[in-house]
Amino acid sequence: MKNRNALIYAVALLSLLAWGFERWLVRGGSGETRSAMVRAAGFMQDALSALRACREKSGIPIDAAADPGRTGIVGIDSSPVTTTLGSLEAKRTTANPAWASLLVRLLDECGVGAEDPVAIGASSSFPGFIVATLSAVKALGARPLVIASLGASQWGANRPDFGWTEMSGCLKEAGLFTDPVIALSLGGEGDAGQDLSEEGRKILLSKMAGTGILRISQSELARNVEARMEAYDRAAGEKTIKAFVNIGGSWANIGTDASVLDLPPGLSRTRLSYRPGRNGVLQAMSARGVPVIHLLNIRGLCRRYGLPWDPAPLPRFGGDALDKLARPGGATFYILAGAYFALLFLAGLRLRRLGRF
Repeated sequence: MKNRNALIYAVALLSLLAWGFERWLVRGGSGETRSAMVRAAGFMQDALSALRACREKSGIPIDAAADPGRTGIVGIDSSPVTTTLGSLEAKRTTANPAWASLLVRLLDECGVGAEDPVAIGASSSFPGFIVATLSAVKALGARPLVIASLGASQWGANRPDFGWTEMSGCLKEAGLFTDPVIALSLGGEGDAGQDLSEEGRKILLSKMAGTGILRISQSELARNVEARMEAYDRAAGEKTIKAFVNIGGSWANIGTDASVLDLPPGLSRTRLSYRPGRNGVLQAMSARGVPVIHLLNIRGLCRRYGLPWDPAPLPRFGGDALDKLARPGGATFYILAGAYFALLFLAGLRLRRLGRF
């Protein structure tokens, strides 16, 4: 009888612990992490409001058909600084402030804390993701180290009069983010705007010259990656870079090897090898042991993390929406769930032998 009761109490305690752990997972980990997720969404909403106000103040119209949410970060179909084709729906999808909250969760899983350097390789093709990442890093109290390429695909930050340099200046003026950019490049083919017209290259070079920020211009992939890694390490100082966030499909960040297409979108802990001349900063960081967050396949990201594709109107963030961004089980969840049910099964067999059932 005593053995039966002890086993029943043990099962009850196990179930209670499992329930508590599941709630911890579903609610985005600790209460501190959940609070940071809420703050990040708020920062991004404030950033979108500031960008919209900047455009209105500068007399730069917002196309209601292309940007019905009036986010201010949706660009135009074509311009001299447009590098490649791009999906309008994808660009609108990245304007959802929920991405900032998701990035808090992913960075938290990387172990990012206060004052930790986070390296960010940012293509101006996805200004929504840049703002989301900066919002998440700010919410965690970490340090963003951004290397931005200024050329942009369709509907990204591809307006000559309101590209990423103007957006960044607007956000800094609004007091939302200090200027986190440590280096700039032209972007596009060869990271040198080889797919741009002469007019487009002149526009971007003029923007870069006006910033006084380091320009990365190496046209050889291995040297370009080396220059970027050195810039990140120099900016990080004595601190260890805790995560690398890749935004977009920059030549310098993802390289030219087709194997990068097999990398799942989002957080990856798989340690990749780095082959100079074929791979980019993403693989170089991973080979060093730095966790990478790959933000490129937007549909894939939506499917993996349960965020809506091209929502209209943009959802308000909080409550149930926050819970849906709970740590989705992943390998850890399924291993622990399997162990829990295995223990329940063994406990049931034991109780049966003890004559309980």
